[in-house]
Amino acid sequence: MTWTTTREAFEHAAQGFTATTAALDAVGPDAWDQPALGEWSRGDLVGHTARALLTVEQYLADGTTTSTATTLDYYRTVRSSRADPAAVAERGRQAGRDLGADRSTAIQTVVERVTARVRTARPDARVVTPMGEWALAAYLPTRVFELTVHTSDLRVAAGLDADPPGAAAHEALRVLGLLVADADPEDATALLRALAGRAALPAGWSAL
Repeated sequence: MTWTTTREAFEHAAQGFTATTAALDAVGPDAWDQPALGEWSRGDLVGHTARALLTVEQYLADGTTTSTATTLDYYRTVRSSRADPAAVAERGRQAGRDLGADRSTAIQTVVERVTARVRTARPDARVVTPMGEWALAAYLPTRVFELTVHTSDLRVAAGLDADPPGAAAHEALRVLGLLVADADPEDATALLRALAGRAALPAGWSAL
């Protein structure tokens, strides 16, 4: 995938997120408090998903990087860090609260601001995260994945169609392919048969 393709996929994913929050707003104020994913309400999940945008803004640093760390390296680092699920859940809830009462307008503002910044950034721009430094071209696909998957979660929870924008879905699928290829060798046969349409995926299995 080229940098232009990844950047455009990020914009498509962000725009799909904006449209989804606007659709939730149209349902009425009670829509935000309904269940969405696990312990998160729809409002909480919107907050968590917004972090896929806000972290780009937060972590982009001045200058360029010589880091050769890959998108897959990012997920390997995240897995090894063993982030506290309760802390992750609370960050999502707090991010939802931080959006204020008019969530859809807040999301639109964030999307416009962050996509404009990414549009003018270099692919080798420095992204300094709590887990290390990446080039923006390696980090941004992880944000496309988060935006695309969680926007789909929101749409399913709200009874909308689950289809994300095509460019975003394709980039997210590419990231998922990296994760599947990096799965535990013990899972290889089960995954091979499942992805070839010969069997169902093992119960509870996740590439993450």
